[in-house]
Amino acid sequence: MKRDSATSKRFVPKVTKEDKKYHPDSLHDPHKAVVRSLMIPGWGQLYNNQWWKVPIIYAGLGLLVDVVIFNQRQYGPLLIVARYYERGQTPGTGDPQYALYMAYFNAGIPAQTVYDEVNGYIRNRDLGILGFMAAWGIQAVDAYIDAKFKHSYTMDTDFSFNIQPTIINQQAFAMQGFNGPIIPGLKLTFVLK
Repeated sequence: MKRDSATSKRFVPKVTKEDKKYHPDSLHDPHKAVVRSLMIPGWGQLYNNQWWKVPIIYAGLGLLVDVVIFNQRQYGPLLIVARYYERGQTPGTGDPQYALYMAYFNAGIPAQTVYDEVNGYIRNRDLGILGFMAAWGIQAVDAYIDAKFKHSYTMDTDFSFNIQPTIINQQAFAMQGFNGPIIPGLKLTFVLK
């Protein structure tokens, strides 16, 4: 019993791997993300499932709070010393700023330098406060933008890249008598399908 070649071939459907596509999430609300971030820093990032940003946000805000506290602590006592300089008086030995005043006075530091230091501390404190408010606002904007991307835009996986070693100045090798150095490099290629 001989089979016909046409009937011996079975039909096998071609299996194709379908790429995973991410479609917009119509339930993800950018307004909720920004309101949550404005109430508590990092809450909007948690809403967007980007928990890794929260430690970065709190580290930045913490450093700015440290700048404000440090400059305020330096500003207060030095302001009292500057006022003694301004009046031309010496504080009593029981005064808490007596040691600081005597350190400046014995070092021969002029009054203008003390005034400049006071102004520097107050300026840095105010910049720290402004930086804190800016960082809080930036993290809220970041939460809004990420939520907007999840809500409105399709993100797919049709993106790839390739890294290859290469020589940077290839046309120089075609020249005879080239005695220059060989410059190695990396070639990065992005592919959108």
